Amino acid sequence: MIRRSAQALLAAGGSRIVFGKTSTCALSSASDAFGAAQTNLKKLREEPDSSVKLELYALFKQASSGDVSGKRPGALDFVGKAKYDAWSNVKGISKEEAMSRYAKLVESLLSAEGPAAAASTDSASGQVNGLKVHTEGKVSRIEINRPAKLNSITWEMYEGIIDALKRAGEDKSTSVTVFTGMGEYFSSGNDLSNFAKISSPADVAKLAALGKDVLKRYVAAFIDHPKPLIALVNGPAIGISVTVLGMFDLVLASDKATFVTPFAALGQSPEGCSSFTFPMIMGTPKAAEFLLFGKKLSAKEACDRNLVNEVFPDGVFRAETEKRITAYSLLPPQSLQLSKGLLRSMLKDELHKCNEREVTLLAERWQSQECANAIQNFFKRK
Repeated sequence: MIRRSAQALLAAGGSRIVFGKTSTCALSSASDAFGAAQTNLKKLREEPDSSVKLELYALFKQASSGDVSGKRPGALDFVGKAKYDAWSNVKGISKEEAMSRYAKLVESLLSAEGPAAAASTDSASGQVNGLKVHTEGKVSRIEINRPAKLNSITWEMYEGIIDALKRAGEDKSTSVTVFTGMGEYFSSGNDLSNFAKISSPADVAKLAALGKDVLKRYVAAFIDHPKPLIALVNGPAIGISVTVLGMFDLVLASDKATFVTPFAALGQSPEGCSSFTFPMIMGTPKAAEFLLFGKKLSAKEACDRNLVNEVFPDGVFRAETEKRITAYSLLPPQSLQLSKGLLRSMLKDELHKCNEREVTLLAERWQSQECANAIQNFFKRK
């Protein structure tokens, strides 16, 4: 059976399915039930298979236009023929019966998916302060929403992002995953208050072990994410929010974005697999300037160094990138995932090995006096 999107398959002669929340249970007429079913259809988390979509199309046309009319499409118009034949199969039934059957079919599809189909597309991310995780159409969105703290990332937020990436990867209703920041900053990176509650050497070792575990799983979540990852860098990006960009498949930036990795200034070392990806992306001299000496890059400079794909004027950044994302999300999802797998498969093992090396070194650095002094100086400046 021909596989097409529900919209492409069901939209003919200017008609299309629309969606909403009304239940058919309390409706007294076939017409009301038919209208409610059109709105309820969007609650489905997965598209129906092609045969069901054809049945929905046929009942919709019969209910709205009556018996099939016009000539059967030619031999090469496979989709047109399939739609025409499906409509022909319900010829003779009344509009009222077609409406009723359409409504019952939608209700059966919703029932088959269970209570989750009626749930909001907002995820459980509301339980994590500083994050907004939700789904729009075929796009999973992870938004850092802590503008008062420049979108710095707490331990709890790291765990929330790990979980969000996992769920986005498993969500069969989406094609791409978008990562961005709310407010002026993309992210100022790791919240250094994560390291503030230390009163003894034992606390330092314990915190280093915790940080190593969290960071390793955080970076691994990006390495293993099966769908195209798109970063919308809306403003300044610092530290971990920069280093993971080498594992994204598309990075779009506002011209107000800047990029910096101040590891040496904080007595630390690179993470996010940047010690592996950045020399590949930029070349070793440029990567060293960026990672070792903390050179801040403008959006244009980051684009010139291949860290960013394209830069947009800030005034049109959101509007222009949304157009791109919508278009990309409508591409065949399996093709996107399989193609990404080919592009990334040769590097995946190396990235995991790099991640292990980096977090091991960082755990050592976090326990060093040099790092303690640097972080202490940072808080004094604050």
